Amino acid sequence: MPAVSPAFRKAVKQLSDKEKEAIILKAVRRDSELYDMLSYELQELTLEEVYEQSADKIHELLINASGRSLAKALTKALRKSQKEIARFKRVTKEPKSEIELHLYTLRLIFNNFTGQFDSYYKGFYTASARLLLRTMQLIRKNLHEDYYLEYKSELDDFLQQVHSRKKPLTVALPQEFEVD
Repeated sequence: MPAVSPAFRKAVKQLSDKEKEAIILKAVRRDSELYDMLSYELQELTLEEVYEQSADKIHELLINASGRSLAKALTKALRKSQKEIARFKRVTKEPKSEIELHLYTLRLIFNNFTGQFDSYYKGFYTASARLLLRTMQLIRKNLHEDYYLEYKSELDDFLQQVHSRKKPLTVALPQEFEVD
């Protein structure tokens, strides 16, 4: 994204309100993410509504994954889910809700698709382990220590399920989520 020059800022300030409105409306028609961002900023959408939209999309992506190789289809759906979480983060800038979406995705995976971890195609298993590691890193980075206990049992259960498989991983996962 290009840096905004001082001349551009000056030109925007000189536009009338009607011209600014026309430009904004044209931009949001072209970019759905910008529309969602403005809707959220203008409080037309609440955090809960944006969260629900993202959670529904993630649920739809993972549950409706199908193809000749379910593990490959799930890997692709998981990649799209992570993009949806990144989109949610750009729209809301809410770290706790972002982590909740990560955990929602992990719950869907571990409640419905752990059988695919044993597939010959190990991409889904690896992607799930990476998502688990990323979630733990986000919790440590963005949340206060008091939240660690809230998530510990669930994360430990996910870690135990990953470690119970005797498949090698390219990422190093701890045995448990450590609370300092």
